[in-house]
Amino acid sequence: MDKHILQQLYEIYGREILLYLYSICGSYYMAEDLLQETFVKALLSLSAQHSNMRAWLYLVARNLCLNEVKREKRSLSFVEEGAAGKEKLSDFRDGILEGLIQKEDHRILYRAMARLPSIKREILLQQYFNGMSLREIAKILQISPENARVLSCRAKKELKNYLKEEGYEVS
Repeated sequence: MDKHILQQLYEIYGREILLYLYSICGSYYMAEDLLQETFVKALLSLSAQHSNMRAWLYLVARNLCLNEVKREKRSLSFVEEGAAGKEKLSDFRDGILEGLIQKEDHRILYRAMARLPSIKREILLQQYFNGMSLREIAKILQISPENARVLSCRAKKELKNYLKEEGYEVS
């Protein structure tokens, strides 16, 4: 792949892929590492003729992130067995996220989104924060566009119900 094409892809999609990775793993440093790994993979294997480079980059980033999260969960469970009383990674991550999210409306939305199953959360993140179409999201998640549409509708309904249960006014 031409170095200039890769540089342009990084400039165009680097920030949004970083935010996407951060939303999945909850660690900014891990997200940065995975972003770099994503573009290294692109440098090594992506051809310039690829039809949708954005979707391909997201797919690579997602797979790398999910593999890393699984790897960390395995090593964390091993560490937690031998170190009772130590803070869990999820507790640590939640503490960091709570510190980063300053405004109450963002906290409410974050809590509501965190309750969603991961695939529904990913669809909404891609759709509303990254501006992706359901067709692009379906390609990344390796599901049909119709399935992505249905999951998106269900996720929005679940968010609305959760917010109503918590006493927030939803229109």
